[in-house]
Amino acid sequence: MPRDPEDQIDDKPMPLIEHLMELRTRLMWSIGAFIIAFAVCYYFSRQIYGFLAAPLADILHAQSGGQDRRMIFTALYEAFFTYLKVAFFGATFFSFPMWATQLWLFIAPGLYRSEKKAIMPFLVASPFLFLAGAALAYYFIFPLAWTFFISFETPADAGSVPIQLEAKVSEYLSLVMHMILAFGIAFQLPVALTLMVKVGILSVEGLRKGRRYAIVGMFVVAAIITPPDIISQIGLAVPLILLYELSILAALWMTPKPPKDQTTS
Repeated sequence: MPRDPEDQIDDKPMPLIEHLMELRTRLMWSIGAFIIAFAVCYYFSRQIYGFLAAPLADILHAQSGGQDRRMIFTALYEAFFTYLKVAFFGATFFSFPMWATQLWLFIAPGLYRSEKKAIMPFLVASPFLFLAGAALAYYFIFPLAWTFFISFETPADAGSVPIQLEAKVSEYLSLVMHMILAFGIAFQLPVALTLMVKVGILSVEGLRKGRRYAIVGMFVVAAIITPPDIISQIGLAVPLILLYELSILAALWMTPKPPKDQTTS
């Protein structure tokens, strides 16, 4: 199929050394943004950790009748490395727009105008979907899941030893980061499926026919990447099913329509 004459590459030929120099510049900007974000996030690491621990703190405060509860660390270096992980996690999150922009500026000149128009919606939708998944985990799944886990505490009765949660700061951070990343990445499903339909790997009809298998697969994926509780698994699987249906609609909308002369013949 001949390409539209107006569909050109907005770039000029460059020697290999100039491409490498540009790549180095893009990498320097990305690394610099990450370092600055890391320094800022480390300075506010306690506040960031407090934000991540807020769902658990609210539940513990409510269930203990206002009594003070605590989180612990059992190694001398554990709290320090936990704050480093918080800073790294925050720096990756906040510097993403910079290095994603630098990546786009590096590869965009080598793309045709039609390819830029095709990729741009995915670049815009991807961070919003990640934020939606992370927000779902933080504001909806965390309170339900933490309430479920804390319900297994046992109060002090006559002749019995109380069982009470004293969460480790590093283990809690690992769990929270795992959950946020799992939900954020899982919410990229519409982008991945629509892009595969766009390039011809999948088809809208194939997505429709594979709906029942996809539903089973989503529950399996949710069971693997979330903690072993039914709340987290259903809380991830149900949105994934809805996103799968959204992917079908998005793929149908972005699939090129055949010319009218082909449809009437």
